[in-house]
Amino acid sequence: GGENDRKAGLILDTANANGLEHLYIKHDGSLDDGLELVSHPMTLDYHLKEMPWNSILSKCRELGYVSHLANTCGLHVHISRAAFGMTEDEQDKCIARVLYFFEKFWEELLKFSRRTPRQLDRWAARYGYKEQPRDILDHAKKGNVGRYTCVNLTNTDTIEFRMFRGTLKLNTLLATLQLLDRICDVALCMTDDEIKSMSWTTFVSGCTQPELVQYLKERQLYVNDPVSTEAEV
Repeated sequence: GGENDRKAGLILDTANANGLEHLYIKHDGSLDDGLELVSHPMTLDYHLKEMPWNSILSKCRELGYVSHLANTCGLHVHISRAAFGMTEDEQDKCIARVLYFFEKFWEELLKFSRRTPRQLDRWAARYGYKEQPRDILDHAKKGNVGRYTCVNLTNTDTIEFRMFRGTLKLNTLLATLQLLDRICDVALCMTDDEIKSMSWTTFVSGCTQPELVQYLKERQLYVNDPVSTEAEV
């Protein structure tokens, strides 16, 4: 769709109507011919109920943009470190379980992400499975691997999830946010032993939000009954 000021302005007019600044737009050197849309911090509930994502994504498609169909586009989500605890030690314990979850269920998350293993190796590499969650976190901290990892820990105030392919499909966007919310809830509420013994079936049985359930079914990660689906864009 182009790195075009006029088109950027039209997208911002859609996103930031009624005096509410929801989005800003940046240059992204990893994109061949496009824009990076960045939302201001907001809760999941705001994303689901107040953020005009449907209008924004429709405007992008109207202007000739694609996301999933462009191999370079990613959907990156930042979550505040403060969500994981008041102290650094509390945060680290939860973040370690997040990293463990990604390693334990890498194949399922790969399928969810719509990425290829080669794309992830370049832009969102895994840390490598270890028996204990804290061992994965220690490896991540000492490895000096930079930000091109599935869960980027280099930011001071947030952790960044980089695994997912871009999309202009509303249900896919919302389902991705809901999945990460569910993963973080599991990391907060479960012990190391509980998360180590949890199966993927147990995890998805606790996923109840309709957008997430629909997407899990589309990717055959919930039940294998066929469901109708629109193509990604």
